[in-house]
Amino acid sequence: MTPLHAIEVRVLGALLEKDITTPEYYPLTVNALVNACNQKSSRDPVVNYDEDTVFTALESLRDKHLALKISGAGHRVEKYGHRLGETLNLGRRELAVLCVLMLRGAQTVGEIRGRTERMHDFVDTEEVERVLESLATRAPEPLVARAARGRWAHLLSGAFVEAEEAQRPPVPVRAELEARVEALEKDVALLKLQLESFKMQFE
Repeated sequence: MTPLHAIEVRVLGALLEKDITTPEYYPLTVNALVNACNQKSSRDPVVNYDEDTVFTALESLRDKHLALKISGAGHRVEKYGHRLGETLNLGRRELAVLCVLMLRGAQTVGEIRGRTERMHDFVDTEEVERVLESLATRAPEPLVARAARGRWAHLLSGAFVEAEEAQRPPVPVRAELEARVEALEKDVALLKLQLESFKMQFE
């Protein structure tokens, strides 16, 4: 599957969440989807998308067969839905797990179980782990992977990179070279002293 942009992940996750938790309000208008994406609760990070941003993401997701436009009888305005389960052949359990990871970032097994209660009532954390393992070993490409500190992350955007690692400023090359030169100079000075001491033994 073509890696998704972070905005596409948020839009797709919001569609999926509303489909499962509030089916009476699904599918969503672009305006409703903007509000769903920009929620301040159950979202990490919190974003502030406008309608143009969400609409562009929807069109891209439609091209990738992950979203669809619903219009015609019964709909005064165009509405949108997701096709994640259909396109990737995923069941309710898998969709619930992916939804939490898409909307909240990397999570522990316990966090995933607690935050999927409205989507799927997992019996215990072992059941969550089994779903995660099946998604992680899925062919032809995995959809989740283990992250740091016992967490799991989705791979819909490609390989997962810890936010802390991604934001950590690189060590300046010049400073690193200067430190190595300084260490070498100290080693040379020490060798000179040892050589002088050795010579004095024969004077």
